[in-house]
Amino acid sequence: MLQVSQRAHYGLRAMTELAKAYGHGSRSLVEIAQVEHLPVGYLEQLAGVLRRAGLIEGTRGAHGGYQLARDPSTVSIGDVLRALEGSVAPVECLSDEYITGNCVRDSDCLSQFVWQRIKVGVDTLLDSMTLADVTHLGDGASTLDVLPIVAPGKGPVADTCFVPR
Repeated sequence: MLQVSQRAHYGLRAMTELAKAYGHGSRSLVEIAQVEHLPVGYLEQLAGVLRRAGLIEGTRGAHGGYQLARDPSTVSIGDVLRALEGSVAPVECLSDEYITGNCVRDSDCLSQFVWQRIKVGVDTLLDSMTLADVTHLGDGASTLDVLPIVAPGKGPVADTCFVPR
């Protein structure tokens, strides 16, 4: 059904490694690849995209590498995923590239309401979480303490995506 791309998944994993290293110097792509078990060549491609988006900075040389361009508490997960994949669009008619009128059902599509609510919900969730929040999960923090998910009128509920080990 709705599935995150490998590009987004790997890119977020790389960014969490840079968030953990924030304030302690650069990390090489080889280091990140080893820790996260990712291919270095693919990380090179992702690093270029993330650098052009202003999320990371690169340093050349023997002790070079990459680091976050700003504090992890100011980088939302939404920032990272939009840099890598563009905006969230569960259906074509909600994408940034969509031209009104391309679908014959534009004016009377009742299902668009459902997809629009899903888009808003996902955008809201992604923009409410930062790289700092995600790295705190590795410190043994409860997901409900760091990333509460609130059911309308019911309070926090368990999040099955981020189950502490």
